[in-house]
Amino acid sequence: MTPSATRSASSSKYGTGRESLLRAVVDVVAQKGLRGLTYRAVAEAAGVNNSLVAHHFGTRDSLIGAALQWSSEQSIAASRLRDAAANGGTFTDALLELLLEDPGLQVFQYEMILEARRRPELAGPVAALYESYVGALSAGLEAFGVQGDVRVVARSLFAALDGLVLQYLAGVGREEIAAALEEVHQAVLLRRGSTASS
Repeated sequence: MTPSATRSASSSKYGTGRESLLRAVVDVVAQKGLRGLTYRAVAEAAGVNNSLVAHHFGTRDSLIGAALQWSSEQSIAASRLRDAAANGGTFTDALLELLLEDPGLQVFQYEMILEARRRPELAGPVAALYESYVGALSAGLEAFGVQGDVRVVARSLFAALDGLVLQYLAGVGREEIAAALEEVHQAVLLRRGSTASS
């Protein structure tokens, strides 16, 4: 395949513009780890010139921060965390669909979380990643009728979901993860019931 044909194939995979570069960052890190993240690798994956990556993001850390924010927005939208607590069976189905459809998105986020232990400058973006998940889940729990300190409930619930995602990526079977997700959903239903009857 010629370089121009490769570029066309890559461009159609990622689309165009800034978002295509962020998608390419996620895929590069998911496949090669953070050490494999270079402007050249991102540009090759997205089918663009290296200078376009630098033009859009300036520094590698800006690129990483933007990709973390973008990846959490994609995950939240795909998993429908804001309304998952109220949707019965779709709670499990939506999260499993996200894992099956785009595991690279989750792998990228875990790579960043681990790297933040070694690079303090990533601590802020990683904290923002978790806060975006907890915020989305809090909104869903409030709409569902959970009372009290909803953010504490949301953080606890998200910790369970986060751990199940990691287990799935580590090779635990789909059926076992689905059963555990159902238990998480039942706990949310009980929490709503106990606050409603208080």
